[in-house]
Amino acid sequence: MDVVSDSSAPDNENSERISGFTGEGLLVLVGVTHDDGPEQVEYIARKICELRILEGERSVLDAGASVMLVSQFTLYADTRKGRRPSWNDAAPGPVAEPVFNSLVEAVRERGVPVETGQFGAHMRVSLTNDGPVTILLEK
Repeated sequence: MDVVSDSSAPDNENSERISGFTGEGLLVLVGVTHDDGPEQVEYIARKICELRILEGERSVLDAGASVMLVSQFTLYADTRKGRRPSWNDAAPGPVAEPVFNSLVEAVRERGVPVETGQFGAHMRVSLTNDGPVTILLEK
């Protein structure tokens, strides 16, 4: 998995690989809403580390796997009206960034290697998906 900063052009000379890892692990896209705080952070961190969703029904902790956390406000897109999504449910950067950073630290405190992108940056995220598994976690 790789996170590349800047530019939507795939072959842009100015793009820079800022994070990544190879091997077994999870890519976690993190959306933060206005009401998220310490309770949600602890719950989601525990789920990320303990859910038995890797090969052989192992968790990230069981497998000694890494986690890549990427902030993704667009997860809160509301597309019920019109043709343009609304992101009113997404917390603004000054609110979301400390919550995101708390999640990063909460996962690291459990002994899991964590990679991140750059909060608020335009990034291209690539991964090799081993099976069609996407799981939504909410508290």
